Amino acid sequence: MKNQTSVFWITFAITLFSVFIGSIAPKALETITGNIQSYISVHFGWYYLLIVTLFVVICLYMIFSPFGKIKLGKPDDKPDFSYSTWFAMLFSAGMGIGLVFYGAAAPLSQFASTPPLADPGSEEALKDAMRITFFHYGIHAWGIYAIVGLILAYFKFRHGAPGLISATLIPLFGDKMKGPWGIIVDVVAVFATIVGVATTLGFGAAQINGGLTYLTGIEEQFWVQLVIIIFVTVLFMISAYTGLSKGIKYLSNANMVLAAILFGIMMILGPTLSIMNSFTDSLGAYIQHLPEESLRLAPHDSQAQQWVLDWTVFFWAWWIAWSPFVGIFIARVSKGRSIREFLSGVLLVPSLVSFLWFAAFGMSAIELQQAGTDIAGLADEQILFGVFDHYPMSLLLSIIAMMLIATFFITSADSATFVLGMQTTGGSLNPNKKVKFTWGVAQSATAAVLLYTGGLQALQNALISAAFPFSFIMVLMVISLFKALKKDRAEIKKQT
Repeated sequence: MKNQTSVFWITFAITLFSVFIGSIAPKALETITGNIQSYISVHFGWYYLLIVTLFVVICLYMIFSPFGKIKLGKPDDKPDFSYSTWFAMLFSAGMGIGLVFYGAAAPLSQFASTPPLADPGSEEALKDAMRITFFHYGIHAWGIYAIVGLILAYFKFRHGAPGLISATLIPLFGDKMKGPWGIIVDVVAVFATIVGVATTLGFGAAQINGGLTYLTGIEEQFWVQLVIIIFVTVLFMISAYTGLSKGIKYLSNANMVLAAILFGIMMILGPTLSIMNSFTDSLGAYIQHLPEESLRLAPHDSQAQQWVLDWTVFFWAWWIAWSPFVGIFIARVSKGRSIREFLSGVLLVPSLVSFLWFAAFGMSAIELQQAGTDIAGLADEQILFGVFDHYPMSLLLSIIAMMLIATFFITSADSATFVLGMQTTGGSLNPNKKVKFTWGVAQSATAAVLLYTGGLQALQNALISAAFPFSFIMVLMVISLFKALKKDRAEIKKQT
């Protein structure tokens, strides 16, 4: 517990210092994070592509190997949540605001503004747009989450280890993880979580502001986004006080209901045949090009390489920065499931739901663009509302969308306060409410400062910078898992 007290205060001090610097010298913080982001992207883009692909390969291997039968828990442990609630919690924690923010913007951008290979607006760009979006939100993203969640759940529920990132490295480093080195590992994980979640909260505040701007004319300004952040912070702290089994469970189910309503209406009002044709064709193209796209860096084409750095490397860094938070959370709600069940559910179900979502909103935006409406000319945070404006019931759709963003905002922040509290109280499954409150305020303050220093670009810069050190910890976690599995092989054979 002494170590985790140190983790709390060290990480809190780093966060407080970052918020302070961002408040008094926003341009300096933007410049520093921008330089770090640029260096990491240029010099380590290959590294991101390799390790994320490795994580996916390991997940697939574990599904089909004898290890897949192992239960994440004791032999008689049963899952705490039904499949529907489990999937809702996975989806809400793992994607949330990002899916709504980029639902129309990402495919439209790949078609009309920044296609990876073809000319903007061309037939080839249209073919690539949905496939590339599927790639960025598919099994690679969920493979990152699944690796962290699997390793944490394995050590926590099978071996009774504390629910800490540092505890998963004990097979490699022994008691060193119970001292200063363990503190360093947990500080890196906690800080990456704060920045990752703060980035997403910043995107959420910006999009709610964008919706208000489009609907009411209220300008997109920092003070409006600050008010949104404060308001939603109050709401998610109320949710956090109700506990995991109540607040997050109910909100996750509410998210899925709102998302299903919004998706269903768009499927009916939008170009339904084009949506389903695009979904089917893009899914096949995604599977066909998956190996090639996973490792495409285009070293001899500077323009194509820059696209990979700006898009693929950014998304991989985003998912890595979120992986301590999402991994710990999905581990917590997955006790009693087998490794095969866990990995299959985490990799496939949210990916397929995401693909359908992007097909519905992406094709609706692209067809408007092809018809002569310049949806791509809008700011990213306004594109979804610009799409709604050209369909019946546009006001209702916009209101539902903003409600969905708000509930995703609350769920993500609520889940994050639980995870941060857990990581700074020795892995407690019921962290102190004061600790959760502190982290809730800290992550909201970080989101506000990042928006203040440079808007969405500052959010992206901070994200890539924070994800980099944690990626090395993830590699060590994988090695530690296989060492533990090798040691447990005899016992595993008896049980399976």
